Amino acid sequence: MIDQVIQFLKSAQYIMALTGAGISTESGIPDYRSKGIGLWEKVDPAEMASISYMLSNPKEFFEFNIRQWSKYMDVEPNITHRVLAAMEKAGYLHGVITQNIDNLHYKAGSKNLFEVHGHLRTAHCINCAEKYNFKELVMQFSEGINPPRCTCGCLIRPDVVLFGDPMCSDFYRALEQVKKCDLLIVVGSSLQVYPVAELPLYCEKFVIINQEPTPLDDRAEVVIHNTAGKVFDSIAHKLNLYY
Repeated sequence: MIDQVIQFLKSAQYIMALTGAGISTESGIPDYRSKGIGLWEKVDPAEMASISYMLSNPKEFFEFNIRQWSKYMDVEPNITHRVLAAMEKAGYLHGVITQNIDNLHYKAGSKNLFEVHGHLRTAHCINCAEKYNFKELVMQFSEGINPPRCTCGCLIRPDVVLFGDPMCSDFYRALEQVKKCDLLIVVGSSLQVYPVAELPLYCEKFVIINQEPTPLDDRAEVVIHNTAGKVFDSIAHKLNLYY
């Protein structure tokens, strides 16, 4: 099946990758829905990571979320992130669309990057729109300032898409990219979070690389149920890519 993916990579003209939380587990970040370890197994994400919860219960919102988000700051990209960046540099990929907010594609060097759920590099005040580095939120929280405050006195929130938020501009730009695709490589996504889960349906064909089955497996050209790291290590060797 990897050889078939290689054939697609060599013959397709416009290729994008779509990545989800499953590609970051090998960097030590747990995913959201895997049985027994998923972050959302014991809590309702539509509540705990929602814009309404942040506004109505800001102290509890940051108490729950910032402890997890702050762990991402020192995490490094793994094989999959690095190979995808190398594939883009070599001309196999036009770019990467990611559901992840962990900055790992950015750290790995992906250039044409569409972070459709935002990222944890910056934040802003919900009142005056003053921009901050995300580290400011972590620093204030560590100093006992919860929720984090702008100099104007209002709440600072991270530049991520929370449940109840409108999708960011990267999503609409990514949708236009997918519509041009003759191949989309879906990696590490459960394809259960909408509207991103619908993106594969807009391209000519797609392949899925994910440890668990997804709702779109029966519509994919190729489905590989394995860890992303093993698959992309093989892809890199077959394409003679250095990562």
